[in-house]
Amino acid sequence: MDKIKNTSSIQTAEVTYTSNGVRSIGFIAYDENRKGKLPVIVVVHEWWGLGDYVKDRARQLAGLGYFAFDADLYGGKTAGNPTEAIALSKPYYSNPELTKPAIEAAIAKAATFPNTDTTRVAAMGYCFGGYVAVNAAKLGVPLKAAVSFHGRLTGVTPEKGVIKAHILICQGGADQLVPEGDQDAFKKNMDSAGALYTFITYPNAMHAFTNPDATALGIQFNMPIAYNAAADQASWKDMASLFKKTLD
Repeated sequence: MDKIKNTSSIQTAEVTYTSNGVRSIGFIAYDENRKGKLPVIVVVHEWWGLGDYVKDRARQLAGLGYFAFDADLYGGKTAGNPTEAIALSKPYYSNPELTKPAIEAAIAKAATFPNTDTTRVAAMGYCFGGYVAVNAAKLGVPLKAAVSFHGRLTGVTPEKGVIKAHILICQGGADQLVPEGDQDAFKKNMDSAGALYTFITYPNAMHAFTNPDATALGIQFNMPIAYNAAADQASWKDMASLFKKTLD
């Protein structure tokens, strides 16, 4: 059993598992004071890799009563600049079918913990992670919900009757990295597949609007990304509302 670290009543740990044939290092968080088996939320990192940001999100989810599992899609690697991030994320953008086994591997690892209920699972992610979570849902992973925060909306074209999740898209109204054409195509594909989805646009929010470090990173690497507190808070509430409806 992986060693667990106690922070107040929130238990956390790094966990090793295999994802798409690669040794991966995930991160879990849950509230030990919550009784019974907990719904599982798989969280997928940004294209930078699994770092402190998604670990903090996992702790927040644990505070809401969920068993949070930060999936590691890069085999323990993180990117220090956009060039490295592009290289690490490229396999998934080139072959979106890889998202399904990546999420399934995270769910399988979560199932090894006695306090998880893997009949109630959702997936969510940020930027790259949102793309992963939604594509896994489009490929039929048995999720109750899938949430994308400022993620790309490309990938597989869903087939009718395959999607089991209620999909929530949290989109920035000033996001220069997710073209309107992609947004329109996504909605059209969801409608054609008869999928249950909610698409929310947050005014004036740029790409990466949920990450407090985004503004500094945008300046450092000359990227059109920035934090937006109002959109961050609103999208988190929208996510929490969906999880309460579908998991609790």
